[in-house]
Amino acid sequence: MTAPPRYARFERTRLDHQQELVEDYVEEIAQLHRDHGEARASDLAERFGVSAAAVSKVITRLKRDGLAEARPYRGVFLTDQGRELAAKVEARHQLVLSTLLALGVPPNVAEADSEGIEHHCSDATVEAMKRFLETPRS
Repeated sequence: MTAPPRYARFERTRLDHQQELVEDYVEEIAQLHRDHGEARASDLAERFGVSAAAVSKVITRLKRDGLAEARPYRGVFLTDQGRELAAKVEARHQLVLSTLLALGVPPNVAEADSEGIEHHCSDATVEAMKRFLETPRS
């Protein structure tokens, strides 16, 4: 059996990076709806520190992928598929954050680190984190 080419190990990371922006946006849209009852492009631009044009580009992608609907003067709404993805991303974020805190990472650092790590955890890693948190510690 031959080993896979060296570049193969980076392929998943490249794919994760492509999905990262989508996941951040659906997570934030869901949060805005919970906090304010709506998600406007201007709110997203402010939260991410980007231009309205950058937000518009991502919203177009979310609509194309069936994750969101945007209505003129009414904001951005997640589809059932978008809400499902947002719930998955939020749960993974909380799990990564809880794991980092359980490891003794300071809260402000754990919050910042979890924002990046959450997008790169395989299902196997997520399950291992769940088991770690469920294991009693002395």
